[in-house]
Amino acid sequence: MTITFHCEYCNKKIEAKDSAGGKWGNCPSCHNKIYVPVNFSEDEELRLAPLDEEEQKRKQQLIEETFQLNQQILSEREVDDSVEKKEIKHITEEQLNENIISYLRNMADGDLDNAQAIVNQVKPYSQKVLGILDRIALSDIPEPGLEDIPHQVLAGLIRNVRSQIS
Repeated sequence: MTITFHCEYCNKKIEAKDSAGGKWGNCPSCHNKIYVPVNFSEDEELRLAPLDEEEQKRKQQLIEETFQLNQQILSEREVDDSVEKKEIKHITEEQLNENIISYLRNMADGDLDNAQAIVNQVKPYSQKVLGILDRIALSDIPEPGLEDIPHQVLAGLIRNVRSQIS
């Protein structure tokens, strides 16, 4: 008798001797390494191993514990987010404008720590900040305090803060 199967790579029909069953060989068409399945006769009955009920219970318990931990983590995150939102103080657009100019000045002067602190303060107001940055970038007249910064440097600093805010 022969074992008939299809190559998993080229899908060509392959016939192999019974003695090749359970071994590896090369497909005669595409030459990829393939596994020759064992030929089971229709009379042979495959018996499944019984399920280990204790193992199944342990798996189900682990799934339930994982679910509970995920729910707990998500609920803690929601609480943290609400606390952060309550701590946000209202800043006027004029104050935002001053903070952004201060950020750009600090960056130009190399005071990176103060600049980063300012970015962290204005991040919650990202939409307004982006609008102010666009206005500064498109203005022909530089903002007071930024006149001495070359236009290309200022444009780079604006791109930098935009990437941090977005």
